[in-house]
Amino acid sequence: MISIHTSPRRTKPSRSAGLAILMSLSMAGLTGCSSAGASPAATVAPTVAPTVAPSAGGTVDVVLQEFAILPSVPSIEHGKVTFAATNTGPDDAHELVVFRTDLGIRNLPASAEGKVDEEGAGLTFIGEIEEFDPGKTGTATFDLAAGRYVLVCNIVQDEPDGTKESHYLMGMSTEFTVK
Repeated sequence: MISIHTSPRRTKPSRSAGLAILMSLSMAGLTGCSSAGASPAATVAPTVAPTVAPSAGGTVDVVLQEFAILPSVPSIEHGKVTFAATNTGPDDAHELVVFRTDLGIRNLPASAEGKVDEEGAGLTFIGEIEEFDPGKTGTATFDLAAGRYVLVCNIVQDEPDGTKESHYLMGMSTEFTVK
């Protein structure tokens, strides 16, 4: 007696699935016939996505105090740069003004009272975090190209004795490089 076993209907892979399998094997170098005098099948390397470069720019923490500007780093990559400035005082309000310049840090164009001319020759005014009180933090983001920059507190305030106190002349400026 002959027994016949039936099994569930098997489906054939489609032609496109078979072609995909062959291409995968070919790419892996697992197929190809070679006969004497014929060159072996070429192996095709799979395409790999290029590595993405790290994003440029970033955040620079800056301490403003009587009378210094202290960035957390001396330089940063070009791109969107956020300055997060904290006024540690202890007494005066401060601001952070960003200029692009090749001028020496003590050679910025300034008035007789010591206020840097924000539109002066040799300076490109980038932007600022306006005056804020001790204990506070201000932030601003700028799109910075590679170059040399100067960070300045440009406040000139009246003193009780009738004199003017220029934060810039008192030392509140620092160089900053964008690569």
